[in-house]
Amino acid sequence: MEILQHADFWIGLIKIVWINIILSGDNAVVIALAARSLPAEQQKKAVLFGSGAAVVLRIALTVVAAKLMQISFLQIVGGLLLLWIGVQLLTEGDDEDHADGAKGGLMAAVRTILIADLVMSLDNVIAVAAAAQGSMVLLILGLAISIPLVIFGSTLMIKLMERFPVIVTFGAALIGWVAGETIVSDTALKGALESYSWLHWGAAIAGALFVLGAGKVLNRPKLEVTH
Repeated sequence: MEILQHADFWIGLIKIVWINIILSGDNAVVIALAARSLPAEQQKKAVLFGSGAAVVLRIALTVVAAKLMQISFLQIVGGLLLLWIGVQLLTEGDDEDHADGAKGGLMAAVRTILIADLVMSLDNVIAVAAAAQGSMVLLILGLAISIPLVIFGSTLMIKLMERFPVIVTFGAALIGWVAGETIVSDTALKGALESYSWLHWGAAIAGALFVLGAGKVLNRPKLEVTH
């Protein structure tokens, strides 16, 4: 193909792959958190389906991301949804439900991955589209290469979470952080918050603390009433 002979193509491809390496970190955390409670065989399927679907979703989002970002209150709704997902992932049990409804657990994990990735990718895909400079071939190729990166990252995160459970807490806090950033980035709030630049960081910290606090409250053992 003639396009492969141009240096601009390879430079653009390297940019997209690098952008995806950087931006796929939070997606790998979401996938790992959603899949960690499943049996080993179900984990592999959740990582594979979730990663592949997430990348395909990014390709589709690239076409409409710029317009979606301009819709008022969309990012507020998305951020609130991320907060809910972060709390759910933090309070998810990892023992008693392995045998019950494995298929349902797998589908729930994949659904969680897709919803979270939909919200978290709205601004990410704009950076990828800019690097592609209008080349759909370059865009799809670069994102396709990122699939194994996301799968590897998710698999590694699951193993690390099993060995170091504290990573689960940091992962949930990261989702809360992104949720806070997403909410204050909504177009409906930009005019009112322009003079309060510190709110970007404040909202991110508040989102992380909310997820951790809500997760701690919901994970608190219930007192048994003795008669």
